Amino acid sequence: MQEQIREGFMVFVSDGEEGVGAVREIRNSPPGLVVYIENTGDFLVPLGAVAAVHSDKVILNCDRLDPALRSAINHARDAEDPFYVAPPEPPEEDG
Repeated sequence: MQEQIREGFMVFVSDGEEGVGAVREIRNSPPGLVVYIENTGDFLVPLGAVAAVHSDKVILNCDRLDPALRSAINHARDAEDPFYVAPPEPPEEDG
């Protein structure tokens, strides 16, 4: 059974990859999802482009997306600092 899509679900291009955006709205006419893509904005994604839904995630079939949306997805991480390194975890205190 496929999970029902809800606003706030993360959007991915494949399972196991980083998310590229989130569902902002579910539309009936035309049927589709308004998806916010990081660094770009909102896009209408036809329901036929949804490959899977599970674990509060929407997985897209990139072959069914229009070129502008594919380009936005390819650049979703451009604003991130490629040299960022997370600070180390503080040592645990013995209680």
